[in-house]
Amino acid sequence: MSLIINGSPEEYPQRFDTDGSVINASDGGVILVDGVYHWYGLRLRPLPFGKNGSGGQVTDTGVVMYASRDLRSWQYEGVILACDKDPQSPLCAPMRFERPKILYNKKTRKFVLWCHYVACPGDHGFIPGSAEAGIAVCDTVNGSYRFIGTVRPIDETGFVRDCTLFQDTDGSAYFIYDRQISKAFNPVLQPFERCLHIVKLSDDYTSCTDHWARIDAADAREAPCVFKRGGLYYMITSGLTGWEHNPAKYFVSDDTMRGWKPMGDPFVGDQNGTAFNTQGSYVFTTARGEFIYMCERHNTANFELCSSIWLPICFEADGRITLNYQHSVEITA
Repeated sequence: MSLIINGSPEEYPQRFDTDGSVINASDGGVILVDGVYHWYGLRLRPLPFGKNGSGGQVTDTGVVMYASRDLRSWQYEGVILACDKDPQSPLCAPMRFERPKILYNKKTRKFVLWCHYVACPGDHGFIPGSAEAGIAVCDTVNGSYRFIGTVRPIDETGFVRDCTLFQDTDGSAYFIYDRQISKAFNPVLQPFERCLHIVKLSDDYTSCTDHWARIDAADAREAPCVFKRGGLYYMITSGLTGWEHNPAKYFVSDDTMRGWKPMGDPFVGDQNGTAFNTQGSYVFTTARGEFIYMCERHNTANFELCSSIWLPICFEADGRITLNYQHSVEITA
């Protein structure tokens, strides 16, 4: 059993790697490969929030990775998707590989990373390069990922915001993202439409197919975390309040492309309606089959010191889920 310290809902507990350095892996995920857990995320700059890409919400480094066999002791593995200093490079820093997620493709034997890509200087926007999905591939989980390009799924009018990946039990993969459409492209919108969409990926996971759906129930939601248990698909989400925390909501369906039913707030005892001051990042499964909800407590005074909060997901007999905040959690790796 590994004891994970979350602290109180008001604290910003830090986790340290085996070298004693703060783990800085924002809004990433965990992937289990050959008995080793690999925790990855965006390395944020230790600067206060600012404008024009000058804040700590961007990176000068890229996506980093840590490894552990017990989910408690983490060894730094290095940068897996690096920024560049060349002003002509699409990876020129400062920029964002926001909310990176990694899947393993058994057919191609490659690891594939998708993210919300924002080019230098790292500001969200509507021009090309400021609202895309980025894709990178690698032969090994902890190697140097090769950036292969960007895309706007479905069509060019849909801007990419928060996103995640989901791999079904049949090996098919999906990109789920907050799709934003400007009023400039659709005059009836006031002034933007924001809704989660799901897009099935190609067999090699490196491009989008034309099989997609708008998740109507998830209007004005972001930070999707998608997972499957038994025959049901679950999606935990956040509202659109920027860095301000808000109530979580989750949805359930027996089909990835249709029938998503709103189920309310899964957090128990969240009297302030802030998901206990967190926003969801990812749901991973341990080797023992335990579902762990990774969420982040964003520290806008110093993004380098954001806190990763881990909570086991409790499943009720009727298929509903609950999330109980715990100061410390015992997880069986």
